[in-house]
Amino acid sequence: MITLQRWILPSAGLVLGATALAVGLINIAAISPVKAQEAVSRVLTVTGEGSESIPATLAQVQLGVTAQGENAQTVQQEIAQRSSAVVELLRSQNVDELQTTGIRLNPQYNYDGNQPRITGYTGSNTVSFQMPTDEVGTLLDDAIATGANQIDSVSFVAADDAIDTARGTALQEATADAQAQADVVLQSLNLSSQEIIGIQVNNANPPMPIPFAAQARLADAVPEATTPVEGGEQTVNARVTLQIRY
Repeated sequence: MITLQRWILPSAGLVLGATALAVGLINIAAISPVKAQEAVSRVLTVTGEGSESIPATLAQVQLGVTAQGENAQTVQQEIAQRSSAVVELLRSQNVDELQTTGIRLNPQYNYDGNQPRITGYTGSNTVSFQMPTDEVGTLLDDAIATGANQIDSVSFVAADDAIDTARGTALQEATADAQAQADVVLQSLNLSSQEIIGIQVNNANPPMPIPFAAQARLADAVPEATTPVEGGEQTVNARVTLQIRY
């Protein structure tokens, strides 16, 4: 390495010494990024997974009234009367999130011959609501007895607070899983972790509703019997990725 002490010329020495110093600084600047790159490249990336199962305590239901006849006004009046009775029943049971989801009135055609001919009308009125799972079987039976003749869907979900709690637990499990994997890998290579330089939460989404074939079960059920309904469980999954410098 060139140093100032090696040059004794009074004026040139200062110039050469300054030049040598500049060269030295350039060399250091050229080497430092390489060393920094080596430090950055020593990174272990691990992904941990966690899951938490929770009971589906809420039922989401969509049901309604359908009718058909030769006259549009007659069909609409029948649907209106029966739908009003069903909605009154649902309100009396204090269901949550009650709302109308569809109203339809369509002509039926006969296409025999040259010109299509209207032969009648079909219509429907559907509503959706949410209620506790352990009460929905009896309410479905009552709704059918009141006038509903169509069940579009029944699905089950967990309560929002239960999902939030399960999400937190699943994330904790995923984080612990990632850390455990990193410890095993580094120990097997006689290395030690320095610090966590990156964290990514890949997935902590709420679970999908559980569908229930309510229409088929109601059709097969004995009229005097209560429709059995079991909500089952939902699973909240989470994934956490850690980047650890070693």
